[in-house]
Amino acid sequence: ARLASDIKAWGRALGFEAVGIARAALGREEERRLARWLAGGRHGEMRYMARLATARARPAKLVPGTLTVVSVRLACRPAEGRDPRDLLDHPEVGYVARYALGRDYHRVLRRRLQKLADRIEAAVGPFGYRAFVDSAPVMEKPLARNAGLGFIGKHTNLVAEGGGSWFVLGELYTDLPLPVDPGPPPGRCGRCRACLDVCPTGAIVAPYQLDARRCISYLTIELHGPIPVEFRRAVGNRIFGCDDCQLVCPWNRFARTAALPDFSPRHGLDAPRLVDLFAWTEAEYLSRTEGSALRRLGYERWLRNVAVALGNAATSPEVRAALERRREDPSPIVREHVAWALAEHEARDRS
Repeated sequence: ARLASDIKAWGRALGFEAVGIARAALGREEERRLARWLAGGRHGEMRYMARLATARARPAKLVPGTLTVVSVRLACRPAEGRDPRDLLDHPEVGYVARYALGRDYHRVLRRRLQKLADRIEAAVGPFGYRAFVDSAPVMEKPLARNAGLGFIGKHTNLVAEGGGSWFVLGELYTDLPLPVDPGPPPGRCGRCRACLDVCPTGAIVAPYQLDARRCISYLTIELHGPIPVEFRRAVGNRIFGCDDCQLVCPWNRFARTAALPDFSPRHGLDAPRLVDLFAWTEAEYLSRTEGSALRRLGYERWLRNVAVALGNAATSPEVRAALERRREDPSPIVREHVAWALAEHEARDRS
């Protein structure tokens, strides 16, 4: 019990806003819920989720000997002078999910998790552990819920009563027989359905049920091929991820802004002009996304996303010219999305 208390204190000293401990077992109901989600094909092209489903639901299957999981929460929303919702009403700029505006949170969080593990080792000697930050088949939200860090909202994100949902999660799988926290707090969504109503593509198909194949975060980040035509207009000016369900969540009145400068916007990506982004060379893309979560897209998908956003922008000579310059792009995916965007502007002219 003393060690568990110390771990939480050490974690808070490292900047985590909350630290909790859960058993390394999610239970049969969680396994069944995952199985139903996968059977419905709601994971889309993320085939690794089905391939590693058992390890995802059973932490000791992934890391043999795991007894407890230390879950941590770190605020990631940058301080901004402009309401992010305002950006969605200005189609000439690109919208980037707020967690991705600064340094790649995977690196930021992993460094601190490693420091926490080192501190534990200094106190108890060598022990078995592995640190995870969205980097393996880990059901981070149910584990964090079981560790008492929040409840899972109708949008399927974790929500903390005193901290909203603008945070990222990480885990330490350990072989330490630590006492676990009391368990999940009660759900606090009540009759609210703001997140379901605001979702541009209807990806939250029912309370607590998300179809990733319709989710803009999946479409702009995880999907490697063309974005389905049926969703392109709904994507709007979102070029990397989507925050709509969090922007309307009443609990985010209590969300804290990130204390770490790592989450501060870089390269003006908090409100970038789409025509400027579409003019980036590959070298510029690589330079301006270095150390950022945006790098995971690769140049081709970056241009794909910006092309869709330009197709949804107000028609202007500048927008048309930007698209025309990419009409013969070497990538067939980029060419197809550019052709769609130009056709959208032509259709508006005719109407």
